[in-house]
Amino acid sequence: MKKLVGQVTPEEKDEIQRLFERRNGLNELAKILTADNMELYERLVADLGETSTKFQQWWDAMAAKYQWESIPDGNWEINFDTCEIYLVN
Repeated sequence: MKKLVGQVTPEEKDEIQRLFERRNGLNELAKILTADNMELYERLVADLGETSTKFQQWWDAMAAKYQWESIPDGNWEINFDTCEIYLVN
C-alpha cells in the first residue's frame, strides 16, 4: 500500500536527493572495492556511515517538521519529480 502523506519544498527535496544518490553510489562502490586497499576501504566505510546517518536525520527532521502519518514497519519514500512523500507498508 502506498499513501500520500505530505510534500517537501524543492530545496528539501534537493537535499535528500543528493544524499540518496551519494548513498547509492557508495553502495555500488562497496560492491566492487576489495579490502586490498585498506585506506580507500576505510574512507568508503566512514563516508557511507556518515551519509547514511545524514540520510536518516533528514527523514527524522522532516517527519517532525511536517508531522507525517506513520505506521509500524512502514517507511516513507519521496517522489523526486513532485516532492511528494508517501507512506509505504
